[in-house]
Amino acid sequence: MAEPFSHGTVHQAADDLQAALRADANVLSLWESISPLGRNEFICWVEDAKQPATRERRIRRTCEELIEGKKRPCCWAGCIHRTDKAPSRWQQAVLIDQKSKPDS
Repeated sequence: MAEPFSHGTVHQAADDLQAALRADANVLSLWESISPLGRNEFICWVEDAKQPATRERRIRRTCEELIEGKKRPCCWAGCIHRTDKAPSRWQQAVLIDQKSKPDS
């Protein structure tokens, strides 16, 4: 039986992400030390990938960023799936409504 694993506030880490995090005890310890919201952001970022290669790269970056001391993924606008916090206007327009940035 696998050791307990901490997920995010909204998202559950898929098997491939869990396997990558469990592969290095130091990385797993860092994962367990960040907040549930931080874990949620990393999981959402990985899940948002549309291509398998992008997903693999984001999983690898998650491990690297944890080692670098990051608590959230670099350059991620944030999880739009949370119910405890309304999306920002930018998230609503760009990520949810799929509107592009207006021309100047």
